[in-house]
Amino acid sequence: KGDDRPVEMVYWNDFQEFLKRLNAMNDGYRYRLPTEAEWEYAARAGSAADTAADLDAVAWHSGNSGSETHPVGRKRANAWGLYDMLGNVWEWCADWYGANYYASSPVDDPQGPASGTFHGLRGGSWGVFPGFVRPSYRDWVYPVDYFHDYGFRLVREARLP
Repeated sequence: KGDDRPVEMVYWNDFQEFLKRLNAMNDGYRYRLPTEAEWEYAARAGSAADTAADLDAVAWHSGNSGSETHPVGRKRANAWGLYDMLGNVWEWCADWYGANYYASSPVDDPQGPASGTFHGLRGGSWGVFPGFVRPSYRDWVYPVDYFHDYGFRLVREARLP
């Protein structure tokens, strides 16, 4: 539908292969998926609020999407200038999903459970009810699952020498 839309229908293992190739370029950066905690921190952008004051201004969801993805960056960015943190496509997170993990996790930089069956998805998508499109909402799927509204967001960090 266009180069300006998010990547979708991504298997976990296919994405891992993409990351391996991207990191093999040795361009001075390391690329990875965010942890759930990193993703939520970026989505909140310094706010304690769990809902957007005007969700339609920042996110594509079942009430305004026409049942499809949309070009990125068409909605208002969050306070840190990040677009599409909510809605459009669910975003894979790096860690395993643990339903009660955050009840006893480290306060600083939790990395998720050491193992598991499911990986987390964050952000909601164009196909979900607006009540699920918020920073704290967590979903989970098998790594072999892919759907028309699963995508990803990369973290780019300086590669250590």
